[in-house]
Amino acid sequence: MKLTNDDLAELSQVAINAARAAGQLIAHYSQEQKDAIGVSYKQGVDSLAAQVVTEVDLKCEALILSHLESTLGRFDLALLSEESEDDRQRLTKDYFWCIDPLDGTLAFSRSQPGYSVSIALVSQEGTPQVGVVYDPSNQTLYSAIRGGGAMRNGKAWKISDSPNDHYNYNDAGLNKTNPLTVPCDHSFVARDDFDEILKRFETKVRMLGYNEIIIESGAGAIINAIKVIEQAPACYFKPPKPQPGGGSLWDFAATACIFNELGAFVSDTNKQALDLNQKDSTFMNHRGVIYASNESLRDAVLYTLKTIQNTDQAMLAKPLQLK
Repeated sequence: MKLTNDDLAELSQVAINAARAAGQLIAHYSQEQKDAIGVSYKQGVDSLAAQVVTEVDLKCEALILSHLESTLGRFDLALLSEESEDDRQRLTKDYFWCIDPLDGTLAFSRSQPGYSVSIALVSQEGTPQVGVVYDPSNQTLYSAIRGGGAMRNGKAWKISDSPNDHYNYNDAGLNKTNPLTVPCDHSFVARDDFDEILKRFETKVRMLGYNEIIIESGAGAIINAIKVIEQAPACYFKPPKPQPGGGSLWDFAATACIFNELGAFVSDTNKQALDLNQKDSTFMNHRGVIYASNESLRDAVLYTLKTIQNTDQAMLAKPLQLK
């Protein structure tokens, strides 16, 4: 079934209504019942942020599905949601809903900003058609329809990536800074090679004129991606890794749609479009992800990760020196 532009507009509004409803539920718990939230842990992933699940995740999922249920039969849609088993109908239907009822659960459980609701509609080929993100912390709604542009709280949204000069005083007097924001996931900061990656990345972006890097950690993957636009110039990335994890399809589908419509840059670490309907797993660890507010920053990330990879390969190939 081929969806028309009118169909996508209707489905986008359904997703918006669902995201707002879930966001209101989250806000209710965060303000009035935060001490009573039950927390449990998933198996099969290697980071704490990916393991944490609360009763709010499950209630949000049920609420979202109640909004989307009528669209499944009418438009012949499949469904993929973080808190439900993957029935793999997404591989045979023309389109599927891709849902993260509460991304940034770790931040939510700690009463910190950085959590959100994410709902996307994705084609069987893995191309996002609709993307909706709601941030309950500041009641901001982000949405996009493929070919129809992006919206922020219902108004047309465009990226502003012009470097903003910042001035401060130091011992030498007035000092101009050109900061770059780099949101990071908990799992990235915890990597053994994080400091080395950051060091090489900083060397590269200084050549682009950025003389201050602002690292922000604590938010979920979805809000980290949104920050790339809200706090541009900025970039957010997750290097590939062998362990399961690295985010899942529902962590990136909605924001990929929004970035595409803004003309920003989102790709894997091979500079290919994100595979948002891969067959083997929902995890994205094998190819990594990059979000950047401009092309030069995307290329700086690619260069940095390539130098790290080349160094690792050289170390493995170096003959063992015996004394």
